[in-house]
Amino acid sequence: MDRVTAATAGVRAVARIAARPDGRGGTALPTLEGDGPLAPRRTRAAGAEARVMLVGAMSGPLGGDHFTVEADVARDASLHVGSAAATIALPGQAKGGARYDVRLTVAAGAELRWLPEQLIAARGSELAVTTRADLATGARLTLREEQVLGRSGEEPGRLTSRLTVRIDGRPLLDQEVSCGPGAPGGWDGPAGLAGHRALGQLLVVRPEFAEGPVEPRMLGEYASLTPLAGPGVLVTALAPDALKLRRTLDEAARVLG
Repeated sequence: MDRVTAATAGVRAVARIAARPDGRGGTALPTLEGDGPLAPRRTRAAGAEARVMLVGAMSGPLGGDHFTVEADVARDASLHVGSAAATIALPGQAKGGARYDVRLTVAAGAELRWLPEQLIAARGSELAVTTRADLATGARLTLREEQVLGRSGEEPGRLTSRLTVRIDGRPLLDQEVSCGPGAPGGWDGPAGLAGHRALGQLLVVRPEFAEGPVEPRMLGEYASLTPLAGPGVLVTALAPDALKLRRTLDEAARVLG
């Protein structure tokens, strides 16, 4: 379905990735498929880790669009997922906001590194993002989210983002943030973004964190590292722009080893 024929209804697109051990010490990708604007592409592996790049085949998400990405990592497999460029939410001809759903499943003994580029909420856009990660005990996850309100010099769009992480069905993290025009009052105030336009987080889940929790600490004036009630650590950060946000989260990743 192209943008012309989908103008009144919005585009529906799904990408699926499945990672399995290949029996030779590496990771195979028996499922790697996408449609519409979602195009997952295999890239050069790094040791036992398979690598996939999400490539945008067209602009979006636009108003009325609904994108879904699913990744399933089996026991003893290792998967790294990135994206070729930032995702830009834009206003569209279809009525209503856009949705972007991410569904991640990681088995015991498996590892997933989910490291896409920034999500930019352009002026006039309305986007709801939901990310749900279902982990088994013994799974390893590194998940980065970076969100930028507006392109350079423009007002932001409306962005609502929810992240839910469960281990064996038990909640490890469940949080939601809403920013931009129409969001609850105070989102841009001192208790919210404090005038910043880039916000992000780095979630790291490792079995060893359950035995030796990481100490909480500040990582500069607008970033903090917080141990969760379980085998996880959450880094949250604010910054004036995407570049400084990435530097902060990269430094947090180095701190966590």
